[in-house]
Amino acid sequence: MIKARNCALIGEKPRIRGVGRSPIFLLAFSLFCGCHPQSQIPSSITTFDLDEATVADLQLRMASGKETARTLTEKYLARIEAIDRGGPTLRSVIELNPDALSIADALDDERKGREPRGPLHGIPVLIKGNIATADRMSTTAGSLALEGSIAPHDAFIVKQLRMAGAVIIGKTNLSEWANIRSAHSSSGWSAIGGQTKNPYALDRNPSGSSSGSGSAISANLAAVAVGTETDGSIVSPANNNGLVGIKPTLGMVSRTGIIPIAHSQDTAGPMARTVTDAAILLSVLAGTDVSDPITASATSMGQHDYTASLDRDGLRGARIGVVRERFMGYSAEVDRVMEAAIADLKRLGAVIVDPANIPTLGQFDESEMTVLLYELKSDLPKYFAWLGPKSPMHSLADVIAFNKRHAAREMPFFGQDLFEMSQAKGPLTDQTYLDALALNRRLAGPEGIDAVMDQYQLDALVAPTSCEAWLTDHANGDNWTDCGSSSSPAAVAGYPHITVPAGQVNGLPVGISFFGGAWSEPLLIKYAFAYEQGTMHRTVPMFLDTATPSRDESKAR
Repeated sequence: MIKARNCALIGEKPRIRGVGRSPIFLLAFSLFCGCHPQSQIPSSITTFDLDEATVADLQLRMASGKETARTLTEKYLARIEAIDRGGPTLRSVIELNPDALSIADALDDERKGREPRGPLHGIPVLIKGNIATADRMSTTAGSLALEGSIAPHDAFIVKQLRMAGAVIIGKTNLSEWANIRSAHSSSGWSAIGGQTKNPYALDRNPSGSSSGSGSAISANLAAVAVGTETDGSIVSPANNNGLVGIKPTLGMVSRTGIIPIAHSQDTAGPMARTVTDAAILLSVLAGTDVSDPITASATSMGQHDYTASLDRDGLRGARIGVVRERFMGYSAEVDRVMEAAIADLKRLGAVIVDPANIPTLGQFDESEMTVLLYELKSDLPKYFAWLGPKSPMHSLADVIAFNKRHAAREMPFFGQDLFEMSQAKGPLTDQTYLDALALNRRLAGPEGIDAVMDQYQLDALVAPTSCEAWLTDHANGDNWTDCGSSSSPAAVAGYPHITVPAGQVNGLPVGISFFGGAWSEPLLIKYAFAYEQGTMHRTVPMFLDTATPSRDESKAR
């Protein structure tokens, strides 16, 4: 839901643009940069030949006969066992699909008799643990209250993935209930899954609520993953885990079968290591669902194949506005990364308008929370009703009561203050709710993002996505004191938002965000791809115990 150095190059077999590093190089590099994190890398981590493999790479392997859907699935499942269950114990995957190998076998048989269904045919993917599947996996949002809950139907986007030939190998851990239970939560913690770790530095937080999707894909435990976002839950963990994340326009992707927070902001979206893979996944997820009326325009307003927007020269002539107010000035190190990113945008041909601040920032923070709390109380029972008579819960009040009965396991670190605030709200006919919803839409959209883009005739806005990952702290919860976040305007307006790796601070990734008006995904993907290809800031995580500043970054402070 709500948001709650460069020694990353050192370690076991990093791959930068496909190039491996020898032990001699690693030793020399560690001495040069003044840090020695090799001793911090868990000895159980061995080489993995699918590190940084793209969807296209995996398709080429299958086309050549080097791999099959089954062998790819076996390799990723083994890697999950080694990295997620053992070794550094990332806890990014909450449940594995017991039918994954049989699904892969069926897709391999199908490939023998006909052309692949598309780019995801036979590709192992992960989905967030709040997305329903009508199989032998449960859908829990990380809560013991839904432990063992088997959905009667696939979520619409799961149907889309299956039709595309994807192999859903498991579900990812998340901030429990998508981080709407408490304002004092630790992102990435759930009662069922435990605490998800950040693969760049295991003591750092992966952010949330799509914590496991971010951590797992960064750690190369699958090709791509699906996350969900109400405000920041895709783009923030993508930022912290060095990924590309796309929060689509509200209504592009169906919400049917996804455990909700708030229908006015909820959406699912891709999380991947490259813009190309994120575009491939978005092309599969997007579409009109008759059960979710908000998607009525998804087919007509959207684009069938978002990879058509991939253009290395896509930034040439684009008018890009820099949002500084409230998004920069929190961290000198993050500002340094952002200034370099702005220079790169210029170098790649963009026309920079700086600053291009959103005039209404800060004016809809409280009203956003009001809307979320009202809608949670209304929307959650609708999901329980969708589950049918076997649903273990029927209302938010049921969940609150369950948590009280099982407080030792459900609330060892933080409570359920937001749940209780939501339960105290009235129906969606309350004027307080209606006024807050109208205010949000007006201030975030027409008088916010739209206004500044119209004023300066912009094609997109950019800002730092967030700060680098903070220390996980169960006693105090997430620490956002010195951390800006640019997720809210697009989230509240229902507009698209894409984050791309932009650099590192103390060896931890930091992203740049591209956002704009409704249904502008083709433009944003074009700009994000051009920036990615012109900079290539994604680095492979090394599972260090803690972040270590490089010499250059120490001087920068």
